[in-house]
Amino acid sequence: MEKSSKVGAQIYGYAVCLIAVITLLITITTFVNAYFDLQDPLHAGWQPQGSPSLASYENYKMDVLKSTQKGEGAAQSSYVPDEKTLLAMYESAKNDKIQSSKLSAHRSMTISIMLIIICTTLFITHWRWMQKVAKSVSA
Repeated sequence: MEKSSKVGAQIYGYAVCLIAVITLLITITTFVNAYFDLQDPLHAGWQPQGSPSLASYENYKMDVLKSTQKGEGAAQSSYVPDEKTLLAMYESAKNDKIQSSKLSAHRSMTISIMLIIICTTLFITHWRWMQKVAKSVSA
């Protein structure tokens, strides 16, 4: 009876170790992705459909001007922002994208580091425990 409970403990311990390793591998991938997003926050993540491009001021300007000329049957916007306003809108949108991307990357990296610590701790403690259980089963 005691031997079967030790075998059950071994199965549990090795299962925890396996899950910890799998979670660690997935978390490392998430951490690396967040690191690259942090290096280039302007191009991180995805851009919503129909939003102006932030690749350059000229691209942004063309996208905004195109969007003000859409809607032939609907109430068409007659307001076209001047150059100074467009530049201010571009800088504001670019800064917002950068700040949002940096926050998201920092959040993801923090969560990844916490998961790496937890997975490593779980793996080490269960692996050591499994070595003790294996010695007592073989004895």
